[in-house]
Amino acid sequence: MSQKIALITGASRGLGSAMAEQLALRGWHVVAVARTVGGLEDLDDRVKAAKLPGAGSLTLAPMDVTNEDAMRHLCRSIHDRWGGLQFWAHTAVHTTALAPAGSLDMKDLDKSVATNLRATAFLITMVEPLLRAGNGSAMFLDDPIAGTRFSAAYGTTKAAQMALARAWQAENEKVGPKVLIQTPAPMATAVRGRFYPGEDRSKLADLQTEASKLVALI
Repeated sequence: MSQKIALITGASRGLGSAMAEQLALRGWHVVAVARTVGGLEDLDDRVKAAKLPGAGSLTLAPMDVTNEDAMRHLCRSIHDRWGGLQFWAHTAVHTTALAPAGSLDMKDLDKSVATNLRATAFLITMVEPLLRAGNGSAMFLDDPIAGTRFSAAYGTTKAAQMALARAWQAENEKVGPKVLIQTPAPMATAVRGRFYPGEDRSKLADLQTEASKLVALI
């Protein structure tokens, strides 16, 4: 493969969108996955509007990471077209409003498990062969909110996701793919806005700056 290929799951908004943009502007071809079509189209518009010499391109894949048939088909398509991947960043996550553990909504918990844990586990099985074929690496983003008060559904399933990522990291330390686990600085995202309403957002990190730092680690 002459061009580097990246898969970003959760690319329609927040850090996932910013990472997809940074990679594309650096010449990568990015397969951008998210449920929100409008967010993916906005991402594509930003990359095209930059008009940078040597910029890469995007394949927009509007689909839900919990749809295992869709994810299986996507990974097969990546294999058939490019043979493998050089990078996968998994930023797709389901977040719920903060609430006490004693008031946990079971539907929210089920959706959090499906998105944050099961979908991650399934994607690892699908993406690992693509990363090995492309001598690639994967990246997961930790969140210190896990285990703190009022974070029952999101925090618990995010912690489980990271435990899975660390197990995969340890298993592949010598054979690859390389698994990177990073903790970004607090950023002015919509998710954080729901968690911390009224927070002074001027003190939070810039999305594009954090994305650029993470992309530089690949």
